[in-house]
Amino acid sequence: ALREEGNDMFAVISDLHSNISALEVVLQDIESLGITDLICLGDVVGYGPQPLECVDMVMEKCRVCLKGNHDEALVHGAYAFNLRAQKAIEWTRDQLKPGFFSGSAVRRRWEFLTNLPLRHEEGPDLFIHGSPRDPTNEYILATEIGFGPTEKFEEIFASFERFLFVGHTHMPCIITDKYETKTSTELNNVYEFPDMAEHKAIINVGSVGQPRDRDNRACYVVVDGNTVKWRRVEYDIERTTKIMDSIAQLDQALAARLKEGI
Repeated sequence: ALREEGNDMFAVISDLHSNISALEVVLQDIESLGITDLICLGDVVGYGPQPLECVDMVMEKCRVCLKGNHDEALVHGAYAFNLRAQKAIEWTRDQLKPGFFSGSAVRRRWEFLTNLPLRHEEGPDLFIHGSPRDPTNEYILATEIGFGPTEKFEEIFASFERFLFVGHTHMPCIITDKYETKTSTELNNVYEFPDMAEHKAIINVGSVGQPRDRDNRACYVVVDGNTVKWRRVEYDIERTTKIMDSIAQLDQALAARLKEGI
């Protein structure tokens, strides 16, 4: 499925992490901007308390949804995960995995999660959860940018033509092919391509459901031609943490993180 001609504006969301309160306000914000085209970079589930609602919402609203490492772990097992994340995935699997008597809605959800693609290309742009070298697991961190090219970044930049949209780190920022990097805050939440770039830029869209840049508001991006804008939206954190506190398998530290935005 490709974008409709004539409407260049689209939104990119990522790392929803079973946080329906955050997802709902983000979707309202997107709607208020008149945007109907929505791409999700994965990690629909994991950590949070409302995986079913999030999966249903993504199936309904997103033109494309990619596979994140938590979505992958849900289906194939959480092998490289820390204990908290692993327990959360096991609990999530119990909520989502069809049993012998499961109805069609349960099966449809599971089929959707099982068949998520690893990457999506559109014109000169590439969309991926982690990195082109390892779509679900490799992190692309601004802190790795030292004094110029490394083999890792040369390989990454060779794999797309203009924008590479990623999530996974929950840290909204840009990294350009001139090895310049800025956080969304340093950019006042607006990046005008090709500022600081030769030809290419990596755009981290941040996280809807578990921000980690010390701002606890949900984060996503809106793309309009060469302009990328990060949007921060307040949501009812209490609503999410209350439900988390009632689920023994979801570690309390996961709820505490949401309040701190770390």
